[in-house]
Amino acid sequence: MGLARNPRMRSGDYLEGMLSEFVGSKTKLKAQKSASARLVTVLTCLQFAFAVYATLLLYYMSPTIDLRTKPDFSWATRIAQQWKHFIIPPHVVARNQEALITPLATRFTPAEVCESETINFEQKKSSDALMIKLKRELYEEVRNFQSKSFGTETLSELMAMKSKWDMKAPNRTPKITVILNHFKRKTLCSQLDSLLHQTLPFHHVWVLAFGSPNELALKRIVDSYNDSRISFISSSYDFKYYGRFQMALQTEADLVYIVDDDMIPGKKMLQILAHVAGTQKYENSVLGSIGRILPFRQKDFTFPSYRKFRSKEAGLYLPDPAYDITVDRIVQVDFLSSSWFLSAELVKTLFIETPFTFMTGEDLHLSYQLQKYRNAGSFVLPVDPNDKETWGDSEHRLAYVSETTVIFKDIVQVRDDQWWKALSTGYMTQWAAMYPQKIDALFYAHSVEEVKALAPLLEKFRTTVGKKAYIVVSGGNFCPCEDAASALRWPKAVCKERRFKIFDLGIGALSGISNSEVPVVQGVYSSLKGLIKIHNPSVLIAVSDIDSNVKKAFKMASETSTNGSTLVLLPRPSVPKVLWMADLRSSALPNWNKMRLSISIITQNRAQSLARLLKSLTDAYYLGDEVPISFNMDSQVDEATIKLVSSFNWPHGPKTLRRRIIQGGLIRAVSESWYPSSDDDYGLLLEDDIEVSPYYYLWIKYALLAYHYDPQINFPELASISLYTPRLVEVVKERPKWNPTEFFKRIHPNTPYLHQLPCSWGAVFFPKLWREFYVYMNMRFTEDAKQNPVQIPKSRTNGWQASWKKFLIDMMYLRGYVSLYPNFPKQASFSTNHMEPGAHIAAKDNVVKHDKSDFEVPLLKEDFRTLLPNGKLPPASKLPSINLFNQAVSLKGLKAAGAKLRQDVLQCSPSEVVVVDHQTGLPSHCTAF
Repeated sequence: MGLARNPRMRSGDYLEGMLSEFVGSKTKLKAQKSASARLVTVLTCLQFAFAVYATLLLYYMSPTIDLRTKPDFSWATRIAQQWKHFIIPPHVVARNQEALITPLATRFTPAEVCESETINFEQKKSSDALMIKLKRELYEEVRNFQSKSFGTETLSELMAMKSKWDMKAPNRTPKITVILNHFKRKTLCSQLDSLLHQTLPFHHVWVLAFGSPNELALKRIVDSYNDSRISFISSSYDFKYYGRFQMALQTEADLVYIVDDDMIPGKKMLQILAHVAGTQKYENSVLGSIGRILPFRQKDFTFPSYRKFRSKEAGLYLPDPAYDITVDRIVQVDFLSSSWFLSAELVKTLFIETPFTFMTGEDLHLSYQLQKYRNAGSFVLPVDPNDKETWGDSEHRLAYVSETTVIFKDIVQVRDDQWWKALSTGYMTQWAAMYPQKIDALFYAHSVEEVKALAPLLEKFRTTVGKKAYIVVSGGNFCPCEDAASALRWPKAVCKERRFKIFDLGIGALSGISNSEVPVVQGVYSSLKGLIKIHNPSVLIAVSDIDSNVKKAFKMASETSTNGSTLVLLPRPSVPKVLWMADLRSSALPNWNKMRLSISIITQNRAQSLARLLKSLTDAYYLGDEVPISFNMDSQVDEATIKLVSSFNWPHGPKTLRRRIIQGGLIRAVSESWYPSSDDDYGLLLEDDIEVSPYYYLWIKYALLAYHYDPQINFPELASISLYTPRLVEVVKERPKWNPTEFFKRIHPNTPYLHQLPCSWGAVFFPKLWREFYVYMNMRFTEDAKQNPVQIPKSRTNGWQASWKKFLIDMMYLRGYVSLYPNFPKQASFSTNHMEPGAHIAAKDNVVKHDKSDFEVPLLKEDFRTLLPNGKLPPASKLPSINLFNQAVSLKGLKAAGAKLRQDVLQCSPSEVVVVDHQTGLPSHCTAF
């Protein structure tokens, strides 16, 4: 690459070179001793004079000096031209002339060397009425959306905005470097003439000729202008479209204006561009005069080529004289063409990622990178249709006809691949902004093995009616799209389709090998951030043992979501166990991590039973959730139990031990074992003779998400979730056997159901209900059960004395609350009671005999989802309900029965129930049901 300034302005440097060579050749001229001493004196004086001249010239060329105020040194040039023939031997001049492209002796003016581009055609105009209508409609849709979303301004409105650049104030006038890239077109003189007459002068103009066959002619033109601010930069190697941006990295100016050879800006253009770039709204932007809006999605959910003929969805070219589309208000586009005006700092962003190709597409890559890493937009400026000096392309026919994508079909394919790659890696196009997507799940896999692990859940989402789910793969050497497609048993062609299904981030494919995690973290984060913004997934799903750096990037990207996308990290063995996730409503999925289950174990002197319970709890599936566990021991706890709980390692969360000083008994041990820390803290109360199924936590989480965390469901009557299915009607004296599978067979033999009876052999209690229960029990607790004012007709619970459950039954009966119960063949449950001797079972004062077979039920050892009606939990409105006595009664009927007693803590009418403050549990008032 060679840099040559106008030789007339560098005559001092040139002459100094001549003299140096002359002095260097003195050994050859020693024979010519006939030269007079006068010549030596003259040479010495001239050397001194030119040293002074060079010193002044270097001073004025320093970056601190404004070039527009630089004095004219043409007088020195003229003197040097006259004297050089007397003091420099002809053979030295000839040798140096051969080293230059343009002979110094030849002087040209712009009029002698300039050529003009021949435009012997009319502006292309479409006669297709349908396409004119479709394109204008699309343009109006874009304008209306942008006007409502962030506002669009006319040229006069833009110029009225406050800007940090002010041409009237010297210290607020920006320095602008203009870069003109030329190859064959004959427009350089027109461009320079326009730039030299701008209302806001430029700082520098760099004329680039990379691999141009017209290099000599272009340099001759630059030389002819005889302006030190205009430089010519050439190279025999063609740096193509990215070379001009690489040169822009070297500028010390505030702003850069990169202009193609088909653009002849109006004389007010620099002033307009600088003013807009100085506004707060558009300072983080790239501005231009021509732009494109990329394709919109078609009815078949694919995206067309951006050059598709007769297609509204192919996008827009702005402005487009063919369809009489002009830009009278600033418009955001997906990328700019032919000219780019931006701060010098923003230019660096183009090279953060290696381009898809260096052969084309620098315009799209610039806008894509600016949005991805700087959140910077691309805008086409409006014009005054009556003033061509405000136009960025005063002869639009040049730009319109020179669009290479019109001519070369192979370039069209490359650019189609490029913009689809950008959209697939998080580029928020105008279509994406105008039509926000909403999907249920976005999966991410960093390796092929992770793809295989997530495949069952992804397939369940994709085959569930009404659900949308896509997968993102790292690509590159980590997980190529084609390998991921094979693992999913999809055709490899999906990696080439312009349809949302699988996104290849290309991590490492373009940036090469690196021993640092930074490129991976940066690539995953920046791309996922964009994809999340475009598709608004309810949940983001990956395996929990994903690479730690990728996990950090994944978490950071999820936190950028403004629509509440929730990050779900699943242990690989759990993935096939949560296929029911796809059956949840999209509105419930974001609450996946919201709930917290607190396990509270009541134990005293049954160490062997406790060990069995702890093993079953440890072996259960927890989906990677943190589950705290606490042990509540009475004062008479035995040594074996203390040793067991002290040495027990709980891998799923924190462990807490509590021991009473004074013996409290079972009623206090249970009721005081847990109190909710928030509205999302749920208590699982377990006595030590209970054992749980490996699927118990999945049942709890599924039920909570389906019936409590779905904003579309209002179910205030649900107070707890039972793990156990009873075999007896517990509250009547006869305690008859009961089989829910048989009872509900007309609805569905395995439908879950609602029961007014709370469960004490494995149940999850809701935080609001438990606060309410605390207050109620405090107001109603008596040592003598006969003094309790609540007497439920025909209920055996009226005589229970030392039971916390009796008070909970009373409250639920009076206020119409229910519990959700499972119902599976042979009454298989998520918990069972081994009926071991304790405070109630086999107690001396308990006259009731217990048959172990009536209470011990089989535990579910297989996935319960397939046993449910239609393979999923039924809607809340379809759940059957029964009263305390196992009789079918509606929820309203349950409330009516409780209100009829009129025995609650507040005196309400028979058509009212008590309402409480759920933060305190205190009764508030009565309300009709």
